[in-house]
Amino acid sequence: MTGAERTRPSEVRVLVVDDQRLIREGIASLLDIQPGISVVGTAADGRDAVEQARALSPDVVLMDVRMPVMDGVEATAAIREHTPTCRILVLSTFDDDDYIAKALQAGASGYLLKDITADNLAHAVHLAHAGVSQFDSTIAGKLFETAEPTDTDSTHASPAATSGHPPTSRELEVLRLIAAGATNREIAERLVVSEGTVKNHVSHILNRLGLRGRTQAAIYAHAHNLL
Repeated sequence: MTGAERTRPSEVRVLVVDDQRLIREGIASLLDIQPGISVVGTAADGRDAVEQARALSPDVVLMDVRMPVMDGVEATAAIREHTPTCRILVLSTFDDDDYIAKALQAGASGYLLKDITADNLAHAVHLAHAGVSQFDSTIAGKLFETAEPTDTDSTHASPAATSGHPPTSRELEVLRLIAAGATNREIAERLVVSEGTVKNHVSHILNRLGLRGRTQAAIYAHAHNLL
């Protein structure tokens, strides 16, 4: 019986993608015995991952970066385009800034390194399914450094704008939802406003805090305990 056939409704359906068979099968085996998780499939390259994601509709994809045929960045973008509710966690040995930036721009919900323990990986899968963005501590540090203002006192700053105007209460609410991994559409539904209004709030938040995008906004919210 396959993982897809025995999945219970309460379990998080996971697709494991890695070009190295031993690693791929090892991760799948370790996760499949964790409570509340069912590995519904594995893929050896990005193209296979896209096909499997369309066929299996996983909740979470654990995505390697460097792979033949199609890399993890391209696969992430393709899966997010066709299955926007699927959360993708990059699981890589590389903490290269370029890989990190491209993966997040493609729509990855987080970026973790392969030295993570099985228990922590299982926990990360559940958090990803719940919409929580996650980053290895080393990577979060790199991303947050680029998000911080140049002022030397900014490390202990409150969530105020670099221009001197703090976010409004509604903008802080949007920021918390961004940090929880919500899309503009999901935020709009939650707050009962239009997507256009949400886009305006996001733009104002980024401008006020001097951030470059949603990922840095999510990291900012976590770093300042705004959740």
